[in-house]
Amino acid sequence: MKATLVLRQAVRPWLSEFAPGENILIAVSGGADSLALAAALALESRELSLNLIPIIIDHGLQSGSDQVASNTAKTLTKLGFNRIDIRKVVVDITDGLEASARRARYAAFDLALQEFGAQSILLGHTLNDQAETVLLGLARGSGTRSLSGMAPTSSDRKYLRPLLGVTREITVESCRELEIDFWSDPHNENEDFTRVRVRKNILPRLERDLGPGVIESLGRTARILREDADALDHLAAEYWARELDLIVDHLAVLPKAIRVRILRSAIYEAGAPSGSISASHIEPVEALITSWRGQGEVALPGGVKVSRISGRLSLSSPTR
Repeated sequence: MKATLVLRQAVRPWLSEFAPGENILIAVSGGADSLALAAALALESRELSLNLIPIIIDHGLQSGSDQVASNTAKTLTKLGFNRIDIRKVVVDITDGLEASARRARYAAFDLALQEFGAQSILLGHTLNDQAETVLLGLARGSGTRSLSGMAPTSSDRKYLRPLLGVTREITVESCRELEIDFWSDPHNENEDFTRVRVRKNILPRLERDLGPGVIESLGRTARILREDADALDHLAAEYWARELDLIVDHLAVLPKAIRVRILRSAIYEAGAPSGSISASHIEPVEALITSWRGQGEVALPGGVKVSRISGRLSLSSPTR
């Protein structure tokens, strides 16, 4: 039971943060990671007065998805859960299957949190998922925040990931130790998806060519970068709360890493859709400060426009 013990030790400190009688949701897909998480939580909570409620999302994207959800519920019942919620969602595919399914899934999670009066949902993302996320960020040329991967705890504490320090091999082995039958999602073998190619081709090759421990190193890199990004975000937020005005001369003397964060915050406050501002959007706004040649306004997502007027940056949008 070595692997199961590792998982129990991983989830134990997370359970200690909840109050007796509190509803706690667990996202369970039927795969090894989420079922191993649910099993460890069930074992660790036996002496605690906590209400653990697994949430199964049926995306309806594959034939037999309803049967997968039903079988997962039966497995969870065997693990001792007596309150299990299955939710069928409609995936509106607008920006790729993975992103669209994720959006529908998290919308269902948010609704479930409201309905059950729960503050948090536990997710089964592992160290392997974190390593894949870092490599995908590197391929996109992303910044520090993206390269820091998934947060163990989201800023609003809704999403908790207690297994980010545990490898996928451990979750699979724990399922074998506990004789848990788990579902292998065919999408996880489909190399049309970039993440699957990273999982099946890139990471194994890195482990083979650079030596073992690459996954752990990428996870460690994500943690270090998250600490750096958090510190820079804090400094930028302090400045923005204090100044509340984009005076060019004041911004010009700031380190670029902080200045860019201030600009991003101001643009979102002006009405740009959350997550819509990339480095390519920030560059021309930054140029209004550091490479001023009398250029005109910068148009951004959401109809936000940024201009330099009388030594200040002025932001406007259709709703302001």
